[in-house]
Amino acid sequence: MIYPSIDSLVQKVDSKYTLVIAAAKRARQLVEGSSKKIEAKTSKPVSIALYEIENEKVFYKRTKSGIK
Repeated sequence: MIYPSIDSLVQKVDSKYTLVIAAAKRARQLVEGSSKKIEAKTSKPVSIALYEIENEKVFYKRTKSGIK
């Protein structure tokens, strides 16, 4: 994966772990039928999720039980 870069993505979240969890949850939502929040040239759910995180269209909330 060349774009978005890991460096720019990690600046949007507090850790690489958070990035992975947030991207996976968002990708799962996309697979289940949620609409895209950004136009992307790809149809891959994980790539779309990463683009959305980079463009600050997806947010997360850290809880004791995990990330929402």
